[in-house]
Amino acid sequence: MKKQFVQWFACILLAIVTLAGCSSNASESGSDSGSDVSQELTYATTSDVVGLSPIDTNDSVSSAVIEQVYETLFVRDPKTMEIKPRLAESYETPDETTWVIKLKEGITFHDGTPFNAEAVKYTFDQFMSEERAAPRASLLEPVESVEVQDEYTVVIKTKEPYGPLLAALSHTNASIVSPEADKSGDLNQHPVGTGPFVFEEWVQGSHVTLSKNEEYWQGAPQLEKVTMKVVPEYSTAVSMLQTGEVQFVDAIPTEQLPRIESLKNVEVQKREGTPVYYLGFNMNKEPFNNINFRKAVSHAINREAYVKQLNGLGTKNESIIGPKVFGYDEGAADAGYSYDPEKAKQIIEENGFKGQQITLLAANRESYMKMAEIVQAQLTEVGLNVEIETMEWGTFLETTSEGNFQMTFLGWSNSTADGSELLYPNLHSDNIGSSNRMGYNNSEFDKLVDQSRVTVDQEVRKQKLMEANLIAIKDAVWIPMHHGVVTVAYDKSVKGLQIDPTGQWSLYNVHRE
Repeated sequence: MKKQFVQWFACILLAIVTLAGCSSNASESGSDSGSDVSQELTYATTSDVVGLSPIDTNDSVSSAVIEQVYETLFVRDPKTMEIKPRLAESYETPDETTWVIKLKEGITFHDGTPFNAEAVKYTFDQFMSEERAAPRASLLEPVESVEVQDEYTVVIKTKEPYGPLLAALSHTNASIVSPEADKSGDLNQHPVGTGPFVFEEWVQGSHVTLSKNEEYWQGAPQLEKVTMKVVPEYSTAVSMLQTGEVQFVDAIPTEQLPRIESLKNVEVQKREGTPVYYLGFNMNKEPFNNINFRKAVSHAINREAYVKQLNGLGTKNESIIGPKVFGYDEGAADAGYSYDPEKAKQIIEENGFKGQQITLLAANRESYMKMAEIVQAQLTEVGLNVEIETMEWGTFLETTSEGNFQMTFLGWSNSTADGSELLYPNLHSDNIGSSNRMGYNNSEFDKLVDQSRVTVDQEVRKQKLMEANLIAIKDAVWIPMHHGVVTVAYDKSVKGLQIDPTGQWSLYNVHRE
């Protein structure tokens, strides 16, 4: 009997060992991938968010968080850049100024309140409210009314035909907010949307923490926790990426690219994108409102040499509307004032600009600092007296919106990838005092931009945008430094991450293994 027991125990032990071995092999083959890897991800950003309400903010750092918490009615496919429904189910246009949008049913906000037509109306009414003064109110400026037809149908009426409406409704700032949360609290501090991640906390200057939305209508994400960590020095962020303390960075500065590409544990994605980065002039101050001064500055800047040292992270193009944005025409690529330092010196001498004191204002982000240093050196060579002033990102945005600068460096991500929604908010006189930071005012330009917005004929829109673009280029209100190549770098344990040409990314389909 003792012998039988020993034989029985040996068989059981052998079976356990065999099963353990099978389990180990299965895990190695990937059938149980990610089970022993933490489903937490930390993203490093050099600047803190400005706010967490899509209605009340308009900057790329805040948008990165907003994109995870909130959702829009429509969205651009990151591969094709075509617009498709998200919170919307479908839409129809019975006439050129009416958009009937059917909404998806059964979706709730993170606070448990229902997503419906009333929520859409509330959000857009707030967005268009003059009292609230949303920074990107221009997205819906052509909208006359937003009405509830039934619980899941909203009707948007525009003053005139509005070609870019779907593009506008796919913009992060047009995300739908919980009416109850907005009425009872501060969405800038405590965001409430319908997205795959739920807000946990924001410690200013330190981090923003999100957790998975277990009740997300498309199914809960695989990541359990996401942390947006403020790391002011990009080189420090790269070190943290190398050691695994953070798993994800974006907007790679040129000088950090070789180091990042040498890291064995890191993948890099690069894609020609929609952003444009530029040097802008305050048109309300002298001599920056003088076309001859702006021409001289433009002739003094060697943009080709500047772009070459970006190591493939930017392209030279004198057009304000870039190659990946609707409305671009190849004829605008060389339509600006080309590098000619002798011409710059001549204009400076003839107009009495020699020795002119200039302050270049730059946000404390490496890419803008590099632009400022290069431009400072080149303008000094042609006889101008140039200083650089730097500011923290949030302070910089506030300062430039108030017009307290002479010349500055900015970027526009072109999240809609539509030229109307580049030229209108930034350079149309309607938006002087808000998003038109330069104070540019040109009635002929305004008319063409208006015409590009009030037709649904895409060929007409493209022609009007091309003409408006050329006027702005010749007026040299912006000097495009480069058009962006969007980038991300992430730990090889991170799977499913995609960046689209606008530089936006979603963590919904991301996991670690």
